[in-house]
Amino acid sequence: MTAIAIIIPARYASTRFPGKPLAKIAGTPMIERVVAIAAAAAKRIDGIQYAVATEDQRIVDFCTQRKIPVTLTGDDCATGSDRVCQAIDRLGWAPDIVLGLQGDAPFTPLIALEGVIDTFMAVPHADVVTPVVRLHWTELDGLREGKKTTPFSGTTAIVDATGRAIWFSKNIVPAIRKEKSLREAGDMSPVLQHLGLYGFRMPALRRFVSLSEGYYEQLEGLEQLRMIENGMYVQTVELAIDLGLAQAGVDSPEDVTRAEAVIARYGDPMKLAK
Repeated sequence: MTAIAIIIPARYASTRFPGKPLAKIAGTPMIERVVAIAAAAAKRIDGIQYAVATEDQRIVDFCTQRKIPVTLTGDDCATGSDRVCQAIDRLGWAPDIVLGLQGDAPFTPLIALEGVIDTFMAVPHADVVTPVVRLHWTELDGLREGKKTTPFSGTTAIVDATGRAIWFSKNIVPAIRKEKSLREAGDMSPVLQHLGLYGFRMPALRRFVSLSEGYYEQLEGLEQLRMIENGMYVQTVELAIDLGLAQAGVDSPEDVTRAEAVIARYGDPMKLAK
């Protein structure tokens, strides 16, 4: 049986939103919502262990009180992936595959985790698996509009015919020369938006965290470009999900209101809406 770990990086000392893992969304702390996603995956797929990884004792205490597996990591982890790797070592686990489920992504669809795991089984030579969503034209229009005010929001991906990632960018790629005719041909654009969920084979994770920050990684602020720059095999899995749900991450206090609007529209996955 393949051993799978889901690690949930949950950093208390967020610059824009201190303490956000414990912020309540529709009455339920965000970290509890993310843990519920991991727990649901563990019920459906054999061989899964999960735990929260945090640098703050307050989150450790919160999880311990609720019997949520948790480990305390250092406060010097440069990326979520560094925290994931450190957590695996401190827990003493030896998984074959590790998923980093972001602690500020409380509406990550379960099919995203399942898709990543299934893709590892189907593509045994992949070092990393990560999901993407193909944008409808209306969604692409929304992304373009959003980038007028927040140009570094939203990451797009270029993949080859097999789904292997060629590049990621904060710019919208590819450029579309004959957009008018493509719009007339169908509802879907050629643009893929990346979702921030990563699965690693354990040797690939150890290699990734040992590498220096890449040149293009520094320019774009995207850790996945370190993988590309160093020749790692990054396989994407395209998901057919509503982008509004997939994008419902929480980065600021204002995002709590937006997250609660997502619950109002789609329903509460935990069935705990107050």
